[in-house]
Amino acid sequence: MPGVPEFTTRPELAGTFGMVASTHWLASAAGMAVLESGGNAFDAAAAAGFVLQVVEPHLNGPGGEVPVIGYDARRGETFVVCGQGTAPARATPEAYRELGLDLVPGSGLLAACVPGAFGGWLLLLREYGTKKLRDVLGYAIGYAEAGYPVVPAISWSIASVADLFREHWTSSARVYLPGNRPPAPGSRFANAALAATYTRILAEAEAAGSDRDTQIEAARRAWYDGFVAEAIGTFAATEVMDVTGQRHRGFLTAHDLAAWHARLEAPTTYDYRGLTVCKTAPWGQGPVFLQQLALLKGYDLAVMEPDGAEYIHVLTEAAKLAFADREAWYGDPDFTDVPLDDLLSEPYNDERRKLVGDTASAELLPGRPGGREPRLPGFATGPFGIKATATTGDSVPGSGDPGLDPATGEPLARSVHAQANRGDTCHLDVADRWGNVVTATPSGGWLASSPVIPDLGFCLGTRAQMFALDPGLPATIAPGKRPRTTLTPTLALRDGEPYLAFGTPGGDQQDQWTLHFFLSHVHFGMNLQQAIEFPAFHSRHMPSSFYPREAYPAALDLEDRVGDDVITELAERGHAVRAQPPWSLGRISAVARRGEMLYAAANPRGMQGYAAGR
Repeated sequence: MPGVPEFTTRPELAGTFGMVASTHWLASAAGMAVLESGGNAFDAAAAAGFVLQVVEPHLNGPGGEVPVIGYDARRGETFVVCGQGTAPARATPEAYRELGLDLVPGSGLLAACVPGAFGGWLLLLREYGTKKLRDVLGYAIGYAEAGYPVVPAISWSIASVADLFREHWTSSARVYLPGNRPPAPGSRFANAALAATYTRILAEAEAAGSDRDTQIEAARRAWYDGFVAEAIGTFAATEVMDVTGQRHRGFLTAHDLAAWHARLEAPTTYDYRGLTVCKTAPWGQGPVFLQQLALLKGYDLAVMEPDGAEYIHVLTEAAKLAFADREAWYGDPDFTDVPLDDLLSEPYNDERRKLVGDTASAELLPGRPGGREPRLPGFATGPFGIKATATTGDSVPGSGDPGLDPATGEPLARSVHAQANRGDTCHLDVADRWGNVVTATPSGGWLASSPVIPDLGFCLGTRAQMFALDPGLPATIAPGKRPRTTLTPTLALRDGEPYLAFGTPGGDQQDQWTLHFFLSHVHFGMNLQQAIEFPAFHSRHMPSSFYPREAYPAALDLEDRVGDDVITELAERGHAVRAQPPWSLGRISAVARRGEMLYAAANPRGMQGYAAGR
């Protein structure tokens, strides 16, 4: 096959007992320990998810959210756990506009939704797991209480907001600035307040009785109806500094938490080359992955070079069309009629495919599914975006914005240290010997985005920044509505059984990097590790999901390993190309199941993701 790498930095793991892959080695180790103790994939995923909240606090936390996609072999059932919290009852467009805002801020308390991650993990554990809460939560408590080794990105992230912590977010300073300085890379760091929170939840759960389900429900009540909700409601009513430069109170209340429950849903699916690809409903951006597949069905990708200019151009232009539809049509299906059947239909995509030309488009072009006229939010109209003029080796105008990472599109912290600006999310995948497979992308509750709640040891999420304030749009904020999140794990089935589970951190780039991974495996025969390590690329053409919602039309970032000739040809086609360092884009992990064999792989980028298995 053309372009298939012969060398990888680590092997694709293979075995029959169980596989865990994630963005942090301690989470992978915890998940594997649960499998070794007799737990199933869902027990292991919950344990790994709770550990990620502790050891990657710059990338996710207890105040964040999680979508999960899984296959339960006992029931022969594919499912989605929606651990995405909803907007508070007082969060209306009018409420924000009364504060003089035309966007939901990207930091502070005004961007908080109900923290959904805890409820999501508990629902997964209750419905599909076998272990008691102590068996899965104990690993996270241990690391929070006794400490864990600090990865460099944590140190850089804290250092980049240290002055903000000292001056305005003093509760964060008490946790993350021991001795009034950021913890050094490699040092042992503990979060006693978070350990105490989870220890109290576990104590209340076990005091409720010995039955497993009773304990899980008691833990859920402690969070959403008990002392956690009370502390969140009290803190959200205080004024804190946010990205607007003003102090604001939040809208979130204890009542909002009490009214919310994680839920089970059916996946959104699309069949491609013998595989059924499963994503969340369009309260997440996941269906853009499926839309890209529907567009790319009309190309013979296998005859192209997977790191060649033609291939990169076609995938990039297809992504622009799919993401334009995301902006016009996606939202919480409880509140809006998202025309997914039309968006994924063959006639629609046959017409849309005609818009892919030989040169790069600089327009945002949503389609007309079922004859409907698209409407876009104000930040996506007008002259479209920040006009990108970058060529080979140049920077895209505006890429110095301290609010967003030019490589991932996710929130940044201010820092003179270049690597401190890398912010994103987490991911994990698990497969067990009984045929269960699960994939999850926890995120939110970033330490640099909102102040720590003193009594709890963690901060709230800022996912509401993905809502629009324009009236009447699918993604317009409304009480009880889910934001159109970027979090998007993927599960692919073959003949109705799990074949491949994967995902990555990376905001708007998630369904671009993982698409390239998927196609590299399906069309070019790369194994999981080869596909993960292959040179990555992504478009920044679409409006960012993160404050201040900027777009860079025709902008294309790609790892410079593709070579100068490819970079030059793409620039000649009209792409505003910005070459990135050779191992800088994406943090994909994956597990697979083929017959009795299980496989796993993790990303060397970032130097902390790891797969374990046997």
